[in-house]
Amino acid sequence: MKSIRVSSRKNESVRAVNSKRPINLDLLAFQFPLAAKASVIHRTTGIMLFVATALALWALAISLESEQSFADLKVVFAENGFVKFIAWGCLSALSYHFVAGIRHLLMDVGVADGIDSGRNTAAIVLILSAILVVLAGVWVW
Repeated sequence: MKSIRVSSRKNESVRAVNSKRPINLDLLAFQFPLAAKASVIHRTTGIMLFVATALALWALAISLESEQSFADLKVVFAENGFVKFIAWGCLSALSYHFVAGIRHLLMDVGVADGIDSGRNTAAIVLILSAILVVLAGVWVW
């Protein structure tokens, strides 16, 4: 009989916890700190670079088939706006991920790992990355 009472108490506590949880969690309602936003973008660009690696290897394989396939690929990159946009996106992801990666490495060794310095370095990462993204766009187009 004791086991029934224990399981009954357990179910009541589980129901009490579940009743306090939100049904729909609206992530857009939250205001995340700048350092958190920079970290999420860093993770997102890492995923983008993973996909970009496959595209770069595919383009490399095509370019190495023959001189004609290299010339054809060069024409596609020079004339197709969508391909230029993809290349710019890959370079933008690479530049942000690189700058944010340096920030994370510095934080790993104890440099600027406080709350205020984290906010400041996140702002620096966003500003430097914006400059590099614009430069990548100028270079691609």
